[in-house]
Amino acid sequence: MPAKLPVNFFSTRSPVIDLFRGQLDYADQLRQDSEIVLYFFYAPWCGQSIAARGEIEHVASRLSDQVLFVAVNCWWNQGKCRKQKHFFYFPVIHLYHQSFGPIEYKGPMSAVYIEKFVRRVMTPLLYISSRSKLLDFLSNYEPGVVGFFEFNASPQPPGYLTFFTSALHSLKKDYLGTIRFGVVTDKRVAEEISLVHPGSVYLHRHANTSLIYPKDIMNFTAENICKWALENREMLIRWLRPHGGKSLLLNNELKKGPALLIFIPYNPLAEIHPLLDEITKVALEYHKCNKSQAAEADLQHAGDSDSPAFDSSVTDAQLKFSETFPIAKSPCCNTVVLPQWHSISRTHNVCELCVNQTLGVKPNKVHVPHCNFLEIEAALDSFYLQEHTFFQVISNTIECSNFLSFYSPFSYYTACCRTVNRHFLSFISSEKTIFETPKVAFSSHGKKDNTQFSIPHIEDRNCFIPDLNISSTNITGLSCRTNKTLNLYLLDSNLFWIYAERLGASRSTHLKEFAAIVDLKEEVHYVLDQNQSLVGPTLENFIKNFSVLYSPLKRHLVDDPSVHVDEEHVVTEVTTSTFHQTVFLSAKNVLLLYYAQWCGFCASLNHIFIQLARLLPPDSFTVARIDVTRNDLPWEFMTDRLPTILFFPHQRKEQSVKFPEDFSVNLPNLLKFILHHSSLSSSEPCTKECLHKESVLQQGHISHLEREIQKLRSEISALHQAHDQLEAQLSEKLQELADASENLLKENALLRILVASRGGKLQSKDEIEEPLQSEQTLHEDNDISLSTATAALEEKRIDNIDTIETEHSSGNRTE
Repeated sequence: MPAKLPVNFFSTRSPVIDLFRGQLDYADQLRQDSEIVLYFFYAPWCGQSIAARGEIEHVASRLSDQVLFVAVNCWWNQGKCRKQKHFFYFPVIHLYHQSFGPIEYKGPMSAVYIEKFVRRVMTPLLYISSRSKLLDFLSNYEPGVVGFFEFNASPQPPGYLTFFTSALHSLKKDYLGTIRFGVVTDKRVAEEISLVHPGSVYLHRHANTSLIYPKDIMNFTAENICKWALENREMLIRWLRPHGGKSLLLNNELKKGPALLIFIPYNPLAEIHPLLDEITKVALEYHKCNKSQAAEADLQHAGDSDSPAFDSSVTDAQLKFSETFPIAKSPCCNTVVLPQWHSISRTHNVCELCVNQTLGVKPNKVHVPHCNFLEIEAALDSFYLQEHTFFQVISNTIECSNFLSFYSPFSYYTACCRTVNRHFLSFISSEKTIFETPKVAFSSHGKKDNTQFSIPHIEDRNCFIPDLNISSTNITGLSCRTNKTLNLYLLDSNLFWIYAERLGASRSTHLKEFAAIVDLKEEVHYVLDQNQSLVGPTLENFIKNFSVLYSPLKRHLVDDPSVHVDEEHVVTEVTTSTFHQTVFLSAKNVLLLYYAQWCGFCASLNHIFIQLARLLPPDSFTVARIDVTRNDLPWEFMTDRLPTILFFPHQRKEQSVKFPEDFSVNLPNLLKFILHHSSLSSSEPCTKECLHKESVLQQGHISHLEREIQKLRSEISALHQAHDQLEAQLSEKLQELADASENLLKENALLRILVASRGGKLQSKDEIEEPLQSEQTLHEDNDISLSTATAALEEKRIDNIDTIETEHSSGNRTE
């Protein structure tokens, strides 16, 4: 049958133009007359297209006076859309800005997100007219690109359209719209960010050095500007928006390292986001390794229109400090702890290793990034080669030394080391006193100075000083001072709360705010207590507790909420929350079965474990099981095979034993396995209590065997009774067969006598001759009748004889 003709997908009163027959050529004609056009390609049967229909109508009702909304049925086989377009999924949203496009939207099919993206396409550039607006633009968590153009020429200044098109290119390549483009027309405002020449483009970065587009190296084209901005942008916080299908998005991000996932309710159309701003401040402090003035200005900006964007002046004390000690202005530093080659365990050597530039070379700070990881790697190599220079058992001074770079004669490495006494520092409560040192002594490679300086490092502080409160440690620059650097991610809890629930969020909470740290390499994750408010100080403490060398965070394990422990069950059901209590802290021997609901062979073992639990004395043994698909386990007790049986002996729980896989799982084998591993020799002699337990166990075994023998005897008696009944029934049947055979023999004898008498009569009649022809004919007829009767009698006799023989043979077989 031919396909039915398509019908309207949208209502006739909808602001969306519905081309339900796939008239793609008519859609192109409509696009010629509109500046902004949104195409909604759909399939009428597609559930996601049906779900997104209402969202598109909602956006169209708000923006139909500025944007043309066109829906095209791209499934009907006779339509041009189906013949010219080949989509792998539905629905598909394309936007056009005049002749530029298509810009595909791949975000959530939610009205607020679609409207936000459409508004970005409508106004890809933000006009920055004053210094305060510039501060607002740069203080946003998203990377910002600013272009300076003087509108003195008509219609547009040179390069403006190229910059405008580059903003559209960024939306085309990154549907999340993480880069914000702005334009400055005032020369005084442009000078705040070192833009002097018209046509210059500036990329703002919070933690690293900001950059100016290098026109002398790259051509000034829209594609190059977009590529340059995407490659050099600074992503302190990234939004994750899974599209709902099969994807490697989360896997690819989590493989990069430990991740802090923050779930917050987010409205893209809201003018202010207080919670997002607070999280952004935490992220900026966490990544602010060099304490740049730009980042300080961003953090301290609170809407003051008179405050400058970048205050290049510093106090005299700060200037004097930076001159006397070069580490303070070093672009990138790393803290290392020397290994202990001696027996004094209370002493550690802490070294601060930095990459510095000599005063003779001062590159433009907006051109060259501060931190070069290749140089840091080379500095570490050089430092470890000369490590013995700084190693002392106990030293009250900070020793510093400079090493020339292998790559550049204008660069050098600075290393400052000192020893920290744990016992001495444990009595000091003030953090300022802890990290102040009375004097600094440079080695022969450097110069001496009496300036006090401290080398704070969160891992070293908490490792050396266990009594130090973690909340007093500053989070500034922590990402550069620890090997457990976190990647920060944001997720909209209104859309992706199911991910939070799988990570451990409560389903009953009304405030959808949640934070968790996932470390894929270590196969652990930590959950922020939901009783605490998701604010800046709480996040800072959460990050700092994870970053210390010996983290106080407790690993979160997924538990089965549907399991209710019933003391009446002979087999104990173990969950994540009861695992340690039932297995490790119990004073009994524990036999644990790992199973899953989908494992059929696991279910077949239930009756064996029930019998085993009833057999073993409950005061000495616990038979338990755990569903591994609904519960997490410590990594040392994980398994990749089901079912798996582990035995945890009493007082030797760390010496758990696995039931051999080549043995069949039955009651005798399990008893032998338990008795063998529960009776291992111990270093302590067996007490009276031990002997009593052993006797109780043996008595239990004997009682069980006696019960089994009694059951076997009862079954044998029942079998004998059934045998006697069967013999009686067989004898009755044989007697009936014998009686039937005797009756048949009597009938056979009578038939034989009847046939013989009848044969004699026929012979006498043949000797009589009849004179008349009629009598002769009658005589022939009688012969025929007699022969017929004789044949019938003979057949009857033969049938009787066969019947008798059959019955005899049946009787013989029965006997």
